[in-house]
Amino acid sequence: MKKIKPSGEQDMPQSKEYSDRTNPPNDPFSDERVIQTLLNAGLLSQNQINEVLKKKSSVINRLTAVRAKSHSGATGLKIIRPFTIIDVVVSLKLHRADKIHEKLDEESIFQALANDWGIPFKKIDPLKLDLNVVTTTIPRNFALKHQVLPIEIQDGCLTVATPDPFNTETLEDLSRASQMKVKAVVSSRADIIKCIDEFFGFKRSISKAEGLFDATAIDLGNLEQYVRLKSADEVQLDDQHIVNAVNHLFVYAFDQRASDIHIEPKRDITVVRMRIDGVLHTVYKITKKVHVAIVSRIKTLSRLDIAEKRRPQDGRIKMDKEGTEVEIRVSTLPVAFGEKVVMRVMDPDILFQGLDELGFTKSDLGHYNQFIKRPHGIILICGPTGSGKSTTLYSTLRQISTPEVNITTIEDPIEMIHEDFNQIAVQPAVGITFATILRTILRQDPDIIMIGEMRDLETAGNAIQAAMTGHLVFSTIHTNDAPSTITRLLDLGVPPFLIQTTIIGILAQRLMRKICSTCKESFEMDIDELKQAMSINLKKEGKITLFRGKGCTKCRGTGYRGRAAIFEVLPYTDALKKLTTAETDLTAFGIQARKEGMVTLRENAVKKLLAGVTTYQEVLRVTMEHT
Repeated sequence: MKKIKPSGEQDMPQSKEYSDRTNPPNDPFSDERVIQTLLNAGLLSQNQINEVLKKKSSVINRLTAVRAKSHSGATGLKIIRPFTIIDVVVSLKLHRADKIHEKLDEESIFQALANDWGIPFKKIDPLKLDLNVVTTTIPRNFALKHQVLPIEIQDGCLTVATPDPFNTETLEDLSRASQMKVKAVVSSRADIIKCIDEFFGFKRSISKAEGLFDATAIDLGNLEQYVRLKSADEVQLDDQHIVNAVNHLFVYAFDQRASDIHIEPKRDITVVRMRIDGVLHTVYKITKKVHVAIVSRIKTLSRLDIAEKRRPQDGRIKMDKEGTEVEIRVSTLPVAFGEKVVMRVMDPDILFQGLDELGFTKSDLGHYNQFIKRPHGIILICGPTGSGKSTTLYSTLRQISTPEVNITTIEDPIEMIHEDFNQIAVQPAVGITFATILRTILRQDPDIIMIGEMRDLETAGNAIQAAMTGHLVFSTIHTNDAPSTITRLLDLGVPPFLIQTTIIGILAQRLMRKICSTCKESFEMDIDELKQAMSINLKKEGKITLFRGKGCTKCRGTGYRGRAAIFEVLPYTDALKKLTTAETDLTAFGIQARKEGMVTLRENAVKKLLAGVTTYQEVLRVTMEHT
C-alpha cells in the first residue's frame, strides 16, 4: 500500500472511483440545513434553536479567543477551520428535546446529519481499529489537516471516517494514493481527532523506539548477545519514546474504562490487551523489539528491580486521572517469551462507595449492617477473583472508620492506600505473612482487623484468636457460595466449636454485566421457558416482560455497559451453629440457611433480571442452579 506523497510529487497512480455516494446538498453545514435537521430529528426544540441563533455570535467569539490562546506559543501542526453552528450547539451544552435528561453532544448531531445526507454513520470503536491500517495508510499531518481516519480495508475498499463526506478532493487523493476504492462514513470530529492523536502518537513512539533499539543489539541466541554501546543522546532519545508510548497506554486505558492492562510477549510480537466490563479486548499488537524497554519503563515507575527478570515482582504506580489519584497495581511474571506484565487500575471512585450503592437488596443490606455493628467476631467475604470483594471490604471499612477506632489491614498486596487505615503489605521474603503478622498487630491495640485472605489453618487460627479477644475481623476466602464457606473452614482444620464461637456472618458475591441504558429494549418471554432455563419458579403463568440491549455505539454492539454486584448474605444463626459439626451436611445446611433468611446468588440475580438491570444470559453465566 502506498502512502500519500507531499504536494509537488507527480508519480501518483491514476484516479479510481472513490465511492458511490449521494450528490452533496448545497452547503451541508449551513446554519439553515443543520438547524432544520436537528429540528426534524427532534433533538432541539424551536425555543432552543432561537437560543442558539441568538447566542451564535458571542459563542463563536469566545471559541475563537480560546483557540487563539491555546495556539499562542505552541509548536507543530495547527488546524485552523471556521467554527460552524455545530460548534455553537455543542458549546452551549443543551439538553436534548427528545431525552431531556441527556445533553446534546457532537456525536448525536453528526448521526442526525448522516441520516439526512443518506450516508452511514460510524461510531469509532478504538478497540476494533487496526493500528497498522490507521497509521500506515496516510500520514498523520494529512489525516489531521483533512480530518479523515482510515478504519478498515476490506475487499480492496478503504473505509474512512470523516465529519465531511463531501470533501471529494481529499477522498480522490486517498483513492489515488492507496490505489483502492474509498468509501466514506460519517463520524464526529471529536472522535476522529482523538483517535488520530492516540493511534499516531503511540505508533510514532513505538516506531522511533523500534528503529533505535533495532540498531543496538544483534540477538545470537539464548547464550550470548552482541551489544553496541550507545551514546548518551541515544539513551535519552530511546527513553523519551518509550515514556510516550507507556503514557499513551495509560491514557487509553482510562479512556476505555479498563480495569486491567495485559502486556503479553509472544514469539514475534507483543500483544496489549485490556479488560473492560470483565471481558478482555486486544487493543495493540506491537513489535517485540520494544517489549523489554516498555517493561523496564513500567518497572521503573513501580519501583521494581529492572535487572531481575527471572522472578515475579509486585509494585504499584500512583498517577493522576482527571484530577483524581488512581493507583495502578503492577505484577510481572516470567513466561515463555519474556516477562508478562499485568496492571490493575484501582480507581478510588469504585473501591470506596456507600454500602447502599453496591447493589444490596434492602433485606440483605439490613443483615450486613447488623454484622458490621457487632463488637467482635469474624465476617467472611467469598467469591472468585474479580468478583468485587475488595470493593466491598474497602467500602465497609471506610463506613465504620471513625477517629475512635483503630483499623489495621494485612494485604497481599495493598490494593489501595487509605490514610484512615494502618495498612501492612505481606512480604514473605522478610517473614511478614498473614499468619506471622497477625500475632504482632494484636500488640498494636487494633479494634478492627482486615486480613486479605484466609488461606491456611495458621492464618485462620490467628484470626479466630483475634476475634475471641475482642476484635472485629474481616477476611476473604475462596468459595463458590456462602454455605460452603463453613465446610471450607472445616477442611482447613478449624474445630467446629471455634467456628460456632467466632463467625458472625458470611457474604458471597459476583459481578454481572448491566444492560446498556442507551439501547435497552423490552421483549416478552414465556415463563415456562424461563423456568426450564433457570430452574426458578416465579409463581406466575403466561408471559413476562424482560429487557436486553440490542447493541449500539455506546456499548460497542455488546448490549452491556458497566457491571452490578449480586450478593448472598448468610447470618450465622444459632440453628446453623447446631448444624456445624465435623460431618456437616452441606445440603441440609443450605436448606436451613434459606429458612434463616438467606437469599441465594441466583435468586438475587433473578431480581435484577426482573428489574431490567441485566439479562437472563448473564444470570445463567454468573450463577449456578444449586446456588
